[in-house]
Amino acid sequence: MRRVVRGRRVVLPDGERPASIHIADGRISAVSAYNDTPTDVDLVEAGDLVVSPGLVDSHVHINEPGRTDWEGFETATRAAAAGGITTIVDMPLNSIPATTTVAGLEAKRTAARGRCHVDVAFWGGIVPGNEAEIAPLLRGGVRGFKCFLTPSGVDEFPNVDEAALRRALPVLAAAGGRSYPLLVHAEDPAALLSHEGDRRSYRAYLATRPAVAEVRAIELIAALAREFGITAHIVHVSSAAGVAAISQAIGKGTALTAETCPHYLALTATEIADGATPFKCAPPIREAGDREALWRSLETGVLQAVVTDHSPSPPSMKCLESGDFMSAWGGIASLQLALPVVWSNARGRGFGPADVVRWMCVAPARLAGLSGRKGEIVEGADADLVLWDPEAAWTAAGASLQHRHALTPYEGRRLRGVVAATYLRGEAVWREGAFAPSPTGTLL
Repeated sequence: MRRVVRGRRVVLPDGERPASIHIADGRISAVSAYNDTPTDVDLVEAGDLVVSPGLVDSHVHINEPGRTDWEGFETATRAAAAGGITTIVDMPLNSIPATTTVAGLEAKRTAARGRCHVDVAFWGGIVPGNEAEIAPLLRGGVRGFKCFLTPSGVDEFPNVDEAALRRALPVLAAAGGRSYPLLVHAEDPAALLSHEGDRRSYRAYLATRPAVAEVRAIELIAALAREFGITAHIVHVSSAAGVAAISQAIGKGTALTAETCPHYLALTATEIADGATPFKCAPPIREAGDREALWRSLETGVLQAVVTDHSPSPPSMKCLESGDFMSAWGGIASLQLALPVVWSNARGRGFGPADVVRWMCVAPARLAGLSGRKGEIVEGADADLVLWDPEAAWTAAGASLQHRHALTPYEGRRLRGVVAATYLRGEAVWREGAFAPSPTGTLL
């Protein structure tokens, strides 16, 4: 039977309004007026819930195979579905093998088949010496490539320098032109500083990764993008200075896009206690002025996307007992929490659901080459939808999350925004606190 999802607050490309979404064969067949509903359909009445496109998270470390004890396809995609995310793009590192070869990509696909509750796509990786794998990986279906300018934290994914990029970028330009972006962890290793002082001190850790490292890396990548005619994307922008560098590069005509993450929009260095290693990430969470600059850049379009950089690890790797920031793994798990964290901080700044859709649906889908299929409620797109209550308040608790590990820096934080139901190609994968009987996600 055909299905219609209708509500008074449907977020469409032209704004939020009452509408009916007609679904057939897993796709949106039409979008019509609220009362334009045939009688011979399965009607889902959303009422005053917001009906958004399913979120697209283009920055997720699933870590399987090889480090499934950190996270895995089954647990990560459960968390995504419960958080209203219907498509994720898996990062090429922290799994063993890394997605730097076609064999690595196939190992990922084998591990993921039949275990995903949402749709999953894949980034490839650029590391020193794998230039010959770029074209085969594109033929294998990766959406683009990720590289690190600083050490990644895992030996099987070494960082690149300018010389390595100069060998790889002509190959990427020839194989994919500007259709496949180069995603860059942009910190200049020459600008990072040695640790001084108490290893439990967050301020001491923050001082080791100054914003100038982000700026210098952005300037290098922007120059290379112009020289080689590629599209570059700066991941997890953390600083006001980084935003300014991106704005300057765009002003020079660089094909450059950028993202930030929920933790940079919600948290500040001031509130992170010494020894509170669940807050450690790289680049680090900075000052209130940096946070507000990120919000302004989302409003102006200098930054386009908000994605999680979901980078979980076993609690033991966060050094909870010692509180040692320099030894703790740098990553925050937040797939299930992304929508409420962003919404809780956006609503008080005058933003609405349409803004959240632009940052968390439209822009990540465009980055991954999925526009027209994901990220918008338009005819012909996959019927991926999330119904959520923007006013409902709740308290974050790790024990209630679907991630493999219950550790979160948002523990005890009061949030607004509750996902009532998540639909993947027109079928509920999460509704009223329960999952579909079996995983139905596909590999894109």
